[in-house]
Amino acid sequence: MSPTAPKTAFITGITGQDGSYLAELLLSKGYEVHGLIRRASTFNTHRIDHLYRDPHEHGAKLHLHHGELTDSSRLVSLLSEIAPDEVYHLAAQSHVRVSFDEPEFTANTTGIGTIRLLEAIRMIGLDVRFYQASSSEMFGATPPPQREDTPFHPRSPYGVSKVLGYWTTRNYREAYDLFAVNGILFNHESPRRGETFVTRKIARAAARIALGHESVVHLGNLDAVRDWGFAPEYVEGMWAMLQADEPDDYVLATGTAHTVEDFARMCFSHVGLDWTRHVRFDERYVRPTEVDALIGDPSKAARELGWRPRTFAPEIARIMVDAELSMLQGPAAHVAPFPNASGYAGRSIAG
Repeated sequence: MSPTAPKTAFITGITGQDGSYLAELLLSKGYEVHGLIRRASTFNTHRIDHLYRDPHEHGAKLHLHHGELTDSSRLVSLLSEIAPDEVYHLAAQSHVRVSFDEPEFTANTTGIGTIRLLEAIRMIGLDVRFYQASSSEMFGATPPPQREDTPFHPRSPYGVSKVLGYWTTRNYREAYDLFAVNGILFNHESPRRGETFVTRKIARAAARIALGHESVVHLGNLDAVRDWGFAPEYVEGMWAMLQADEPDDYVLATGTAHTVEDFARMCFSHVGLDWTRHVRFDERYVRPTEVDALIGDPSKAARELGWRPRTFAPEIARIMVDAELSMLQGPAAHVAPFPNASGYAGRSIAG
């Protein structure tokens, strides 16, 4: 009897924070991984460069394909060619503040892009398991704690677009008996977070100010309350959702709450600085409609998937600042391999 063939996964958004960690996880499990990347004149693959091997080499397991969520025909042809066992849909215009400036683009990619991908799967007739990256931003103004049955009240074009993707996923599950799940992930961070996201912005500023490269950082609403987890652990939850016996929707969160001010305090105190001396308020970073508090209840994921967070905001702040210091002070790689089961307790992600 021949050995079981390895599973094949298709990841949109593979070059992002979550996509890179997910690719590492799946490759470590023996998957063949295909990723969708946007064509550009400059490369934006730094988060996965350490995983890439020339496709001409024997045994290469990671394959990248150019394509766009706005191009239905390309999605159909790629999925037909790859015929994946699992699809992880992570790609989006994912910056909440930017979505107010580019609402149409956000809806076209983050919302309607999900429809295009699911419709491609339906048209081809793929027997596939589908993961939709839903977001805590869908809850918006609904008071915490937020769980799977909490009503949505989005407060941004991004949140509205994610609600469209969420309900589209549920509709395709119910109408076409597709194994399709929504992962409703609360904020999750790492040193691979984009530099314009507030946690990375604060961690980077703390390191640069500590080394004398800058003196201040400008931030928006310091009172916003968020539930911050660690991105490498959250992709484990994504994978677990697609291994379940039946498709369902799950919240991934830590159940803990910190303000943006708290995160700034933790980052600056890690390098021996008083955050109040270096943080300046800038109203340009305030959203037209704010989301005051997002705090998730992950008890369903713990009960049904066995998923639990291991790393919390204070340690995440230290990990992110240490990674910034490593990048500034020496040649240490800024992309670390996927963590082992014990997480990163007591050490920097950069080594």
